[in-house]
Amino acid sequence: MSHDLMIRGGRVITADGQFTADIAVSAGRITAIGHGLGMATETIDATGLMVTPGGVDPHCHIEQMSGMGLMNADTFETATRSAAMGGTTSVISFAAQGKGQRLSEAVADYAARATRGAAIDHAFHLIVADSAAPDLEADLHSLIAAGHRSIKVFTTYNIGLGDAEILRVLRIARTAGALTCIHAENDAIIAETRTRLLAKGRTRPIDHAASRPRAAEIEAVARMCRLAELAQAPVMIFHVSTQEAAAEIRAARARGAPVWAETCPHYLFQTEDILDKPGIEGAKWMCSPPQRTARDQAALWQALALGDLQVVSSDHAPYRFDDTGKLSAGPDAPFPAIANGMPGLELRQPLMFEAMVSRRRLGPESFVALTATLPARLYGLDRKGDIAPGMDADLVLWDPTREVTYGANDLHDNVGYNPAEGTTVRGWPVRTILRGRTIMQDGTYLGQPGTGDWIARPRIGTHPTAITGVPT
Repeated sequence: MSHDLMIRGGRVITADGQFTADIAVSAGRITAIGHGLGMATETIDATGLMVTPGGVDPHCHIEQMSGMGLMNADTFETATRSAAMGGTTSVISFAAQGKGQRLSEAVADYAARATRGAAIDHAFHLIVADSAAPDLEADLHSLIAAGHRSIKVFTTYNIGLGDAEILRVLRIARTAGALTCIHAENDAIIAETRTRLLAKGRTRPIDHAASRPRAAEIEAVARMCRLAELAQAPVMIFHVSTQEAAAEIRAARARGAPVWAETCPHYLFQTEDILDKPGIEGAKWMCSPPQRTARDQAALWQALALGDLQVVSSDHAPYRFDDTGKLSAGPDAPFPAIANGMPGLELRQPLMFEAMVSRRRLGPESFVALTATLPARLYGLDRKGDIAPGMDADLVLWDPTREVTYGANDLHDNVGYNPAEGTTVRGWPVRTILRGRTIMQDGTYLGQPGTGDWIARPRIGTHPTAITGVPT
């Protein structure tokens, strides 16, 4: 047989195991795995390298207006370039509804931006920020039927929905066959705490951590789990940061509640101390929920091992550290006036590879499960996240011996700083392949804007309690 591409002799890593084999690719899909597979137009020697599925990052803010009225630093062109450099081949970003705006109009505008700029494959979460907007229910049903199978709601910020509104969204999502993703923090707790801190003159970035107390997350996560259980509508709890919130999710899943959950590298590798820098420097690491404690880190790792948390996403939320982004309210802005979020698309895979593969925390199979296979399954990306015949040939070749120390501004996004500066990782992506085509090789970006495909997703129906854990 003759194939378009043959990747020979790599150590293939899947969520189910690892083995040395050749991978044959034709027409952008994997056609065979094994030995003696015949000839190919192009051959890649992967001897000594690990081959994993392309990363699936299901939580990325790209070319999106924030609630503070700031546009993210990244366009689809710069964000997907950065993703490819870090070994990610599929992203799910956010089509954000404005107040009074029809959701269908928001999605059409957002899709046009992605079509122009995206160099990797992509899907969208539908942000419902105004439940009173015209024709919301009709738009939700039609957009979900068209393949937009996930919705995002907030319980806080100026776009937060009340419990009755969230229940309405959950029931629509259940009927239409969609997953509802939730930013779960108690808005009243945050508002009261912030007011008290500001009255005491506590305005620095480190005070941001105190302004969003762990109780705000714990209460809201528990409440959202109960709403999901009542509606029997599947939900994904975003960016879990505390030990107690992870315990609430474990208890809900034990009751049979249709709940999944994710965490992010900044909660696994950073604590709130990172915000305590001279002047306003700590603003670079401000995010919501904030980083917590070493105890919480240990609990989150345990929750990943137990399967209470099924996904590690980047929550890429890029703002430059200047007057266009973090410092838009001035160089001495109080923490409530500083944009929340940091870049993570390019960092997620190498940081997790270092921890899980190089340092053997949970292992290579779990690395693939948490960063590719489970995100693809849970969000309905049927041809992504695995290495098997018939799957898209989205592959990453890793040099497990290469060590890299991150510098101050060496990412390929449009942010201008690296929140992992000074961190050394062992294990490095040396080639990223999207549907059989190399888009990054040895640190050189080869992708092209507009060549990424939108991913239409089928009805999401897998019950989350069917996924009990990750391979160890």
